Amino acid sequence: MDRTRPVKLGLGVWALVVALIALVVLTFLPTPYVIQRPGPVYDTLGTAAGADGEQVPLIQVEGTETFETAGSLDLTTVQVVGNRERTPSWFELALAWTDSSKAVVPLDSVFPEGVTTEQRDERNATLMVDSQHEATAAALNELGYDTGAEVVVQEVVEGAPAEGAVEAEDVITAVDGTAVTSAKQLRQAIQDAAGAPVELTVQRGGEEQVVEVTPAEQTDGDVTTWLIGVTLRTDYDFEIDVTLQLDNVGGPSAGMMFALGIIDTVTEGELNGGENVAGTGTIEADGTVGPIGGIRQKLYGARDAGADYFLAPSTNCDEVTGHVPDGLTVISTSTLEESLAALDVIAEGGDVGSLPSCDVVTSP
Repeated sequence: MDRTRPVKLGLGVWALVVALIALVVLTFLPTPYVIQRPGPVYDTLGTAAGADGEQVPLIQVEGTETFETAGSLDLTTVQVVGNRERTPSWFELALAWTDSSKAVVPLDSVFPEGVTTEQRDERNATLMVDSQHEATAAALNELGYDTGAEVVVQEVVEGAPAEGAVEAEDVITAVDGTAVTSAKQLRQAIQDAAGAPVELTVQRGGEEQVVEVTPAEQTDGDVTTWLIGVTLRTDYDFEIDVTLQLDNVGGPSAGMMFALGIIDTVTEGELNGGENVAGTGTIEADGTVGPIGGIRQKLYGARDAGADYFLAPSTNCDEVTGHVPDGLTVISTSTLEESLAALDVIAEGGDVGSLPSCDVVTSP
């Protein structure tokens, strides 16, 4: 008689019990990660639910003629599963790791230490508003309108080099004698000074003043940044009234698609040739398209929403390569002008393969 079988069977049962207990424990243990997955997709040429639940146009324009559109110009979003109050379980993370449309990222990269979920949502809402202003400015600049840009000091950081020289609501009109037309230009001029004092021409209370500020050095690894310690905003005086409406979506990444939607709305013909085009990217008033987060999830969200083409910031190409879902053609872009040129090729039925790409490798 084999007396070892019951012993082996008993050990196997106990091993299974221990494994199940460990699995249950892991299910409830907090984790240092959150999950990114494809979020809702919104057609900038269409409508979305407003605060009262009623459908409202994402783009409304008054003060100039508007035209019928077709197809779609979709902006894409990312949803985050988890926060500092409740992180995903290890079981949820394991499932996400096996799903190519999702990403498991460190908690601190999305919810920095000391920042509450409410504070993060407020910041993202502010970034969305700012991006809508920049999108409107970029679109109207492209169309030849005067946007009357003014760089305004929003806040002066206590103890910063600018304290005592610059005040909140100052309008900065020049740096070292060169006219300032954007916050980007001002920041670059301060960087180029490399620590040398800069002269700022400001309008304060209807009077012009020239003040001198010596930037402070900030080092992060091998990167050196020169700062004067002010928060800036750009105020515009638009010749036409553009209203962008999208509730419950934050961050700056919708900028480029809003700009394209505005241009399509106020120009005759169909910018996309009636095709379904999606995309993402921040935008500045000068038309520069910048990088965004969660682009892999946005690619899958666009594909699932029926888009055939996707406009991706060239600065995100390293994250795009090898992660493009079947059926989606990705076009790389770094400016609003390049995006418009790509749409022109799509609308004309031209050779899309000749457009800039991220040298993508298709994945299932």
